[in-house]
Amino acid sequence: MAHHALASQESYNPNHLLDILLGKMQLKNDAALSRMLEVAPPVISKIRHHRLPVGASLLIRMHEVTGMSIRDLRDLMGDRRTKYRLSDAQGRPKPEERGDKPAASATHH
Repeated sequence: MAHHALASQESYNPNHLLDILLGKMQLKNDAALSRMLEVAPPVISKIRHHRLPVGASLLIRMHEVTGMSIRDLRDLMGDRRTKYRLSDAQGRPKPEERGDKPAASATHH
């Protein structure tokens, strides 16, 4: 079973965060939570079983739906890191964005 790096933090407990969200939003189960967050149900299951971290996009969605701050959401799951580190691949332009295509003309008739 592959665990992600965040799971090695002793305090990391995404189940606590998910359980708080269930209560706050008055939802009955993880399926209802996945619908509210607009993610597939297996995503919630993988997070609960520490096979998938709570990523930035999901944290932002949780913030949008609940109105809770990102810091509070991270605290609830026990994420004590002060910074997120981006991988080298993130933020790098895709090959088709590097100017391989001719620029669009600014004048249309």
